[in-house]
Amino acid sequence: MPADICTEEEIHQMVHSFYARIREDEVLGPIFNDHIDDWPAHLVKLEDFWSSLLRRTGRFMGQPMPKHVALPHLTAEMFERWLALFADNLKDNPNQRMAAQANAMAGRIAQRLWLGYQMGNFPDREATPLP
Repeated sequence: MPADICTEEEIHQMVHSFYARIREDEVLGPIFNDHIDDWPAHLVKLEDFWSSLLRRTGRFMGQPMPKHVALPHLTAEMFERWLALFADNLKDNPNQRMAAQANAMAGRIAQRLWLGYQMGNFPDREATPLP
């Protein structure tokens, strides 16, 4: 995947517009707002994450799985809602090549986080994938 799929500015816009929606969402907003103390720093980390994925910059340093596993009371429906909001955020993006790639990656990320969440919190149950 070439680095020319998108610009850093396009990643910035995607991250900021999406998480503005998340913060206002009636279901997901309280979860994110209760667990993120420094939104500006978190958004920079998310830009690094997406830059690493979409542009292969290698800027992201972190381990999202343990942070997500530690959150209480997550459900498959919450992950599905996150994905729906993500897709909706990108549906009118002028760079549909980036949007398609980001959506595909988001689906894989959500699937991994959901499976990891279940294995970390309910090790005695069989983990079920998102639909």
